[in-house]
Amino acid sequence: MSAVPGQVEPLVIEPTRGWRSLGLADVWRSRELLWFLTSREIKSRYRQMALGPLWIILRPLLTMVVFTVLFGHIAKLPSNGIPYPLFTFSALIAWTYFSTAVGATSGSLVAQLGLISKVYFPRLVIPLAAALGGLVDLAFAFVVLGLMMAAYGWAPTWWAFAIPLYLLFSMLTALAIGLWTATAAVKFRDLQYATTYGLQIWLYATPVAYSASLIPQSWQLVYQLNPMYWVVAGFRYGLLGEGVGPKPIMLIPLGVVLALLVSGAYIFRRTERTIVDSQ
Repeated sequence: MSAVPGQVEPLVIEPTRGWRSLGLADVWRSRELLWFLTSREIKSRYRQMALGPLWIILRPLLTMVVFTVLFGHIAKLPSNGIPYPLFTFSALIAWTYFSTAVGATSGSLVAQLGLISKVYFPRLVIPLAAALGGLVDLAFAFVVLGLMMAAYGWAPTWWAFAIPLYLLFSMLTALAIGLWTATAAVKFRDLQYATTYGLQIWLYATPVAYSASLIPQSWQLVYQLNPMYWVVAGFRYGLLGEGVGPKPIMLIPLGVVLALLVSGAYIFRRTERTIVDSQ
């Protein structure tokens, strides 16, 4: 049937079917919505907290104090000549962003079910906004780290310019995990608790509170398959000049993360039409 002159044809929105495009063009067209959701994520996180934005720096600072006392003073683990607070905090800011991004993306769909059920927009915007929201926390943590480095008289190395690349690696890893778990968390709400426990175990499998040199050489190859090993090592190497820089073996966990990210995005797109029905 031909359209009547002057009459606006209705917009028909159909659910995605099969393994179609990821719809990245739709995400780009919705970039203003992405900015709005990211801003709302940042504001809502601290709106009803007594200390408000102070939690941005208190969380890694308090963890640093605990690690310094337990591992630096009691266990006396080596920090390779670096003051233990700097040694720990430089890794904690990377880990805190990652764990926050994973938790936010994993629970992002559950948190936005009310919005999803009322209006159409590219659903990929939701986990993206959740991952981007943690960058503000990271920026404040970097300011605190800069003050600590100045107090200790420690200067960053030239490799500090590579930190944005390591941060991107961390964000991609968080999104890869979040896309796989976000959809499942709508149906299985306890998956968010499992993710939290998994992150706690992952923390101690990553050289945040200790040096990677403590791991036996026979286990180093397996240990370095952890993508967050390279993120933490990259932050320390760039900021403090300790540890290892990029190596060819880094491409293996990077390839795994990219494979999980792309496959997770396709699974997300394929199942997004049933998200509301899964409530």
